[in-house]
Amino acid sequence: MAIAADQKVRWGIIGTGGIATTFARDLTLLPDAEAVAVGSRAQSTADEFADRFDIAHRHPSYETLIEDPDVDAVYVSTPHPMHHAAALLAIRAGKAVLVEKPFTINAAEARELVSAARAGGTFLMEAMWTRFLPHVVKVRELIAQGRLGDVRSLQADHGQWFAKNPEHRLFAPQLGGGALLDLGIYPVSFASMLFGRPTKITAVSDKAFTGVDGQTGILLQYDGGRQAVLFTTLEALTPNRAGISGTEARIEIDGTFYAPSRFRVVGRDGSEEWFEFSHEGKGLRHQAAEVGRCLRAGLLESEIMPLDETVAIMETLDEIRRQIGLRYPSENGSAS
Repeated sequence: MAIAADQKVRWGIIGTGGIATTFARDLTLLPDAEAVAVGSRAQSTADEFADRFDIAHRHPSYETLIEDPDVDAVYVSTPHPMHHAAALLAIRAGKAVLVEKPFTINAAEARELVSAARAGGTFLMEAMWTRFLPHVVKVRELIAQGRLGDVRSLQADHGQWFAKNPEHRLFAPQLGGGALLDLGIYPVSFASMLFGRPTKITAVSDKAFTGVDGQTGILLQYDGGRQAVLFTTLEALTPNRAGISGTEARIEIDGTFYAPSRFRVVGRDGSEEWFEFSHEGKGLRHQAAEVGRCLRAGLLESEIMPLDETVAIMETLDEIRRQIGLRYPSENGSAS
């Protein structure tokens, strides 16, 4: 669906967890967007969430939110195994859809969503918010300008420490838990942004106490001998940095690479140039702004986070999971 240039994008939020809270808070920073509805599995949680953000429409189910005529775009922020069903309902209702990462539990589900959106002429995008952050936009710009020369490698990690709690979604197989899909998606997607689809994937992993992956190391190889060395863990707070190395210079992203940050370009001669960015909010508003831009332009997908790439990323994650023996109860025989 397209919207007028002067029209606000009216968002409906599916789910009321932490990422939905961050999205709703960031949405208040966009003058041309607003949250008008929230859907939860219980009226009480929908009401509590809506009260916090002054949201008018409070729905006790995902289905009734999707049917809300005042909603232009739906943000799906449920646990991973529920992304597919919620997004498919929204697509079939003709709503624009932004689906939290990882897009789905596997590539088969991703392909089905993409096919449904294209057949129905509805907008669909993966909510890989990192891709739209100011420092990442600048990184792409410098690489396109040839500032690094021939880019040869990426090193990136994402590790957080979580207390061993079998009820926590990161440890729960039924909720798509494990380091890979929740944390590892960031370095894997970053590598895809730089190099595209890998020609060879090698992965090793150690299981957490519930059977999901606790730590996973990944080597991705590409045409021309380029490589990405990636790591993710639930068991320790790692540096969470990314380094992109080229024949002429390298980029070192300071602090947490996937969130608003700064970076420096280090020349082959040792020279340094810092790139700093003032920023308000946590960073999720930029992906909402991209959805608005696309809808106003009448686009059905974003060229910055295209659907074919989202499917390719899910295929990479599928192969990693195959190699480390990670399968989820929700898959029920679907491809992984």
